[in-house]
Amino acid sequence: MLMTSNPTWELPEPPHAVHTTAQEYAYERLRFAIMVGGVPPGAALTIRGVAEALKLSPTPVRESLKRLCAEGALFSQSNRRIITPPMTAARHQELISTRIALEQLAVQRAARFITENDLEVLTEIDLQMDQAIEQQNYIQLVILNQHFHSTLYGLNPEQVCLPMIESVWLQLGPFNRLAAERAGQFTLEDQHKHLLLALRERDTEAALTAVAADIRDAADQVIANHS
Repeated sequence: MLMTSNPTWELPEPPHAVHTTAQEYAYERLRFAIMVGGVPPGAALTIRGVAEALKLSPTPVRESLKRLCAEGALFSQSNRRIITPPMTAARHQELISTRIALEQLAVQRAARFITENDLEVLTEIDLQMDQAIEQQNYIQLVILNQHFHSTLYGLNPEQVCLPMIESVWLQLGPFNRLAAERAGQFTLEDQHKHLLLALRERDTEAALTAVAADIRDAADQVIANHS
């Protein structure tokens, strides 16, 4: 079972978020926090604790937690404690394989639409990721990494993969910060730069190889962190 020894949580604010109701705000804030690793494996969430953190009443928080449990992002125990779902090595590998399949498809579909301006935008995000590593700001690193990928995949005007990809990110979310922290402690090959070069050269096969390697490298850091 993959766990962490320091299960404390934080709820970073989603960038450019627009909320119409308290329940929508609570849901989006919690979902974003889980996806970027703000809620690590084993961290317990309580309605009161989350409501106080978000400065909301318990009702919208309770409904949001129920919704996230129904989506598999959280797990409600018999004692009413709400935690991130238990993760086995086999389930983790299944999620990684699914992520690679979906994201390779998304890269393949998006590559034909990429422009020089798009490459400049993606390069700037990658440089911001380098800065986040230097600053040891690992939550920001995960946020920027997902921004990099979603920006790339969104270049396909007919893309339908991103909601499915985000669903996998959500299930892997508790381990994303752990992977980022581990990556920040070691010198790893920057697969984003390989991906950008492949996209610039219109080498789709190299782009598919780079995105798969990027995902596997992050997965390997999680396994190494818990071996």
